[in-house]
Amino acid sequence: MFRFIWNYSKRDQLILLAVTATLFPLLYLTLELPKRIINDAIGAPNPDVIVLGYTMTQTNFLLILCFAFLAAVLGHGLMKMRINTMKGVLSERMLRRFRYQLISRALRFPQPYFERVSQGEMVSMITAESEPMGGLMGDAISQPVLQAGQMITILTFLFLQSIWFGLAAVALIPLQAWLIPKLQRQINLLNKKRIQEVRILAAQIGENAAGAATLRTNGGWRYRRAMISDQLGRLFGIRFEIYQKKFFMKFINNFISQLTPFMFYLVGGLLVLQGSVSLGALVAALAAYKDLSSPWKELLTYYNQTQDMSLRWDVVIDRFGPSGMQDEALFEGEPEARPHLHGDIVLDHVSVRDMDGNQVLDDLNLSFPGGKTIGISAPSEEDRRAIAELLTREILPSGGKVRIGDVNLAELHQGVVAARIGYATSRPVMFQGTLGDNVMMPMRFRPLEDSTDDPGFPETLRAGNSSDPFNVEWLDPSLAGFQDAVALRDWWLQLVDGMGSGVALFQRGAEQRFNAAEHCELAQKLVELRPLARKAVQDAGLEQQALIFDRNLYNPALPVAENLLFATPRVPVTHALLVEQKVFLGQLRELGLDETLIALTRDVIEMLRQIFGLDGTDHPLFRKLGLDAKTYEAAVDLVEQTRKEGSAGLDDEQLANMLAVPFVISAEQIGPAFTDELKNRILELRHSHSEKLMQRLKDVFVPLDPEVYAPGLTVMENALFGKVSQIGGARSDEARKLIVDLLAENGARPLVVELIYDVPLALGGQNLPAVFAEPLAFTRAAIKKPDILVLENALASYDMKTQVAVYKKLRELLPDTTVIYLNDQFENPDVFDMFVEIRQGRVVSDGGPVDVEEDSAASADLARKLRALEQTPLFSGLDRRQLRLLAFGARWFEAEPGQVVFLKDDQPTDGAYVVLEGEAGLYLPQDQGPDQLITTVGPGALVGELGLIRKEPRALSMVAETQLSCLRIGEEEFLAVVENDAATAFKLLQVIAGYVSS
Repeated sequence: MFRFIWNYSKRDQLILLAVTATLFPLLYLTLELPKRIINDAIGAPNPDVIVLGYTMTQTNFLLILCFAFLAAVLGHGLMKMRINTMKGVLSERMLRRFRYQLISRALRFPQPYFERVSQGEMVSMITAESEPMGGLMGDAISQPVLQAGQMITILTFLFLQSIWFGLAAVALIPLQAWLIPKLQRQINLLNKKRIQEVRILAAQIGENAAGAATLRTNGGWRYRRAMISDQLGRLFGIRFEIYQKKFFMKFINNFISQLTPFMFYLVGGLLVLQGSVSLGALVAALAAYKDLSSPWKELLTYYNQTQDMSLRWDVVIDRFGPSGMQDEALFEGEPEARPHLHGDIVLDHVSVRDMDGNQVLDDLNLSFPGGKTIGISAPSEEDRRAIAELLTREILPSGGKVRIGDVNLAELHQGVVAARIGYATSRPVMFQGTLGDNVMMPMRFRPLEDSTDDPGFPETLRAGNSSDPFNVEWLDPSLAGFQDAVALRDWWLQLVDGMGSGVALFQRGAEQRFNAAEHCELAQKLVELRPLARKAVQDAGLEQQALIFDRNLYNPALPVAENLLFATPRVPVTHALLVEQKVFLGQLRELGLDETLIALTRDVIEMLRQIFGLDGTDHPLFRKLGLDAKTYEAAVDLVEQTRKEGSAGLDDEQLANMLAVPFVISAEQIGPAFTDELKNRILELRHSHSEKLMQRLKDVFVPLDPEVYAPGLTVMENALFGKVSQIGGARSDEARKLIVDLLAENGARPLVVELIYDVPLALGGQNLPAVFAEPLAFTRAAIKKPDILVLENALASYDMKTQVAVYKKLRELLPDTTVIYLNDQFENPDVFDMFVEIRQGRVVSDGGPVDVEEDSAASADLARKLRALEQTPLFSGLDRRQLRLLAFGARWFEAEPGQVVFLKDDQPTDGAYVVLEGEAGLYLPQDQGPDQLITTVGPGALVGELGLIRKEPRALSMVAETQLSCLRIGEEEFLAVVENDAATAFKLLQVIAGYVSS
């Protein structure tokens, strides 16, 4: 840690050290001048005092010394403030550098390492655990020098006054240094014990809360209360012991601290009486000793802090230095050249091991022709992921090499890999921002400008952070061979259409709101299409589902406020927004509409409380209402108050909270509680008062005008100049499709699809529907026109016919790209130029998997079990770690023809059987005559699993028909896999469904 501090802050530390050194003369003056004031000014024998050959009065000399003391104190304080500020800036700068380096190192971690280290642990280390290290980085050199220098200065002053003063000051310091830490360690041990006992108490409290009814029913509460009392007693005893030791330590410390002043008073007083020491020197010595304890304590704290931080440093560095990290030289800066990777992809005896050292890919010797379409089938997700990470250099082979043409993939700069190799999966990682930001990520490899007017950028460079300015243009269309952003956007739309996702994105785009200033052409187009949309709705007889805005009619799809004002909001209507509209709230009170709306709110809140309760606000149906959870909870609390006092008992903030409910929810969502009488009253107020109300709300609402674009409406609603009913069912879907088709027929489709580019994404892309995840991943990988495109399950949601169509379209769009498809299986492998099947980390040949030499008999046996299990349909896609656990607990079982494996009504404790070779019959015993053969099972079949799941006796008997070889899987191992692996549970469900259907 200190090497890191010295390497990156040597110059600043030396400057800080030099500034710190200027503090000591000022400190000495603050000690010396009080003595001079007492002895030479106040205690002067004559009214005139001679100083440096000048004669002055005693009063003037006193004033000079007092102001000199004031100047010394002020200078000392200012210098200390400056030193602390410099240390603070240096601390933050070093902490910023350290965090940046940790984050940068995390970007070079091998992908499998993220499975061993949780994100929470990494975040905690970079944020909370590194925070105190920053303080030490600023104090590393200056703090011990400052505190030790202050101690030396004070002790020097004391020794100059009298050697006895100096000896008295240092005499008891060794005793304190030995005794106090020893007592503190005892207190720390007791605190650890206290924490353990508190955890036990917390567990007991939790048990009581969970089992209160059981305790009441079974009469156990008195025993449990006695148990709690006993636990509280142990806590009391520990705390009492802590208090005793803690205050004893304080007593000893204070007593030792006061022994030295006692010696000063005793010995110093005698020396003054004898005339050996002046009174001023004694007073100054007492003041100096008072200041001595502070730097001594700071030095002890610094020592403890360095020990603690050194341990933390070792832990953090160990976590952020895994084996297999990418070479920093291949990651930083820019590559000298970006060669194209058009050659054949050769896996030359490539092996890959996971972080535990287990074999994942074993001696792959393959050559994929460049510019062709390759299909790789691998039932194991671990195999598919390993191949994808190998081809994108997320992991390095433990043996062999990956070559592309004449280039060794391991030696390429990461910038070349990022530019020439694309990778997409059906579960892409997305970042907060917009969909366009995520799609265009490959086009933002470096900033297009080196300079920036950001005033904070020089400090960024000084802290050793990124030398790339952030607030400049990064989008570089030339990386994909385009001249400008418009051409790049058109290429993105071609890729979207090539995937067959254009229609889905178009429909999603039709549900977006947008800024007319940024998309003026689309806004104008929507206004022009309104007459056509109205006519199309009328011709289709969808007037009840497509609710067109009419000033003389109440629109049930609009919330109350929008109906009252006949306007749409510029911004979302929230409780905070309504509170600010004091005049508007007053007008509602004057019109008497507040009582009506509050009564409506009561009905709505009662309905919502019955449906969702107070803890159901995270339900998707509640979120669909658009009502803020806090607003709802506050309204629930206010309902009872309004029953007693009405709106008169509510202040403006409470009234705004109640009104936020009907101002957000529409009559359709409210249902019968929204009466026709209320609708007619709102219409009357619209005609009589809406203009007056709008005068105060021009910044919040925009009047609805059939000739003007409405910013509060979606694309579809603007084209319709209305709302599509949410309760119209299939007919509402017809209305939506009608409007979407109208937009497409009139040339608005590309303008609408572009809106998807600006769709905001929440953290991790949580608000993006799954249907858009694949298009995003695919277009992000292909937008840069890569030389190699790896698609892992990227088309998993498509049927085979659509997949083949996408293959062909992709080949048209990227004619020179080597496209590699990774999937668990392919229905039609003939569509590929080359097809490879990989099982258990090895290429499958006509003769089946090739046996390889194992390290030992035990590992050979485990490998045989793994191969056997992976070839069964149920376990073929199981994670390799789960598969190993299953294989470890499995046992070989052999049976001769006619041998009984188990009988009907036997307990299923022996487990389930995976048939590897031979056949077995499943029989239903008969009271008279031979047993009835129900079915015959062969290799790959799993027998006996239903008994394990249902925990019931065997339903049939199993008898070997031929020489039988099985793997017997224990009950505990089988159920553990089913409970922890969703894919296996789903496959098992399919197997059971097959039993039922047959």
